[in-house]
Amino acid sequence: MTNNSQLTTHNKTPRIIEIQTPEEVLNEIKQIGADQVAQEIMQPKAVFRAVKVKAVSSTAANIIKQEMLSRGGEVVVARGVVNNSISASDILMLGTLRQFDELLIKMQAHQFGLPALAEEIKAALHNYSNIPAPIKIGEKEFVFGKRTYVVGVVNITPDSFSDGGKFSGSEDAIKYALKLVEDGADILDIGGESTRPGAQEISVEEEIKRVVPVIQGIRDKSSVPVSIDTRKSKVAKEAIAKGASMVNDISGLRFDSGMAKVVADHAVPVCLMHMRGIPLNMQENIHYDDLIQDVIDFLFESIAIAKNAGILGHKIIIDPGIGFGKTVEQNLEILGKLKEFKVLGYPIMVGTSRKSLIGKTLDLPIEHRLEGTAATVAVAIANGADFVRVHDVCQMGRVVKMTDAVLRKQSSFTKVTEDKEGKNG
Repeated sequence: MTNNSQLTTHNKTPRIIEIQTPEEVLNEIKQIGADQVAQEIMQPKAVFRAVKVKAVSSTAANIIKQEMLSRGGEVVVARGVVNNSISASDILMLGTLRQFDELLIKMQAHQFGLPALAEEIKAALHNYSNIPAPIKIGEKEFVFGKRTYVVGVVNITPDSFSDGGKFSGSEDAIKYALKLVEDGADILDIGGESTRPGAQEISVEEEIKRVVPVIQGIRDKSSVPVSIDTRKSKVAKEAIAKGASMVNDISGLRFDSGMAKVVADHAVPVCLMHMRGIPLNMQENIHYDDLIQDVIDFLFESIAIAKNAGILGHKIIIDPGIGFGKTVEQNLEILGKLKEFKVLGYPIMVGTSRKSLIGKTLDLPIEHRLEGTAATVAVAIANGADFVRVHDVCQMGRVVKMTDAVLRKQSSFTKVTEDKEGKNG
């Protein structure tokens, strides 16, 4: 007699396991029941990475290709590299973490700039797979990987694209900011100058006049960290003196040469954003040779400016600048490939709230962009955002909490239990 249980033992639908990190691999290996030695051997073999490097000399590219091929990986190079008929090529390296580990060790023993390149690749691989270090903003420590933080927008301007002219005075702005705190904002981002496309610059004095009373009023009534959204060092200095504990610079420390020093001297965190030009003309030059690479390179240079001024690495946040010097299609591409910015090794802030990429995609005015904003917030979190900068804090806070519950494996939120009515409701 045939044993039916034996017939059905292997009659199961195979799964394609979605694995992105070494931790996910280890969890799957442990579930199988492999011993400790097997876990250590197999873990780096199961995570695949595709690493692209620009403008590598043909000599170095040939060495990398041969070394990676000998380890079972692949390297894509331009035609002409093999016979050295071209001087340099972009390269695309394809392999597991184990193969990359072996390759990088070998590269360290070569010449032709390969040891330095090995260090850069090693750092990128490490940053991509690891969670950024915590940041202390004001009196609050922000620990990443367990949840996403909500940054509430308070624009004290007459001409911002979404909420310009909303407040008739400082008291109204303070009241609104405190309401955002009640709604769940982890940080309040206070801005006194519109940065919408085509916006005219205002004087330092006017910007200070707008933001300082509001920051002081918030600080008197709440301990929630306040960020000053400005590209001007004098505004940042006054704001910090009145209680701001972070600077959000849309120019990535490029607009005002004194900004980096102010941030360093006051030892506050800074968010470095990508933007071309200034708000007045930022939409005039929107051609990129390689969009993601160009934005990453810009942010890398801003990080170097920050560090050279004495700003510590654990006080830096990056922002790819959705809506700043980019088309709708480019903004959507950045959102879809946001995870690539993890190679820089810093927490990522994303601001899509009510922006034109939503309006133009859905053909909707500003007041009807809530659902579109919610979709972009969820996608941003799925792709690695640590902070989301939003206007509708209450609604987006719910989106954040729900998205975190799905995606953050170590979420601090209460686990959802099965509904009392059963699976079928």
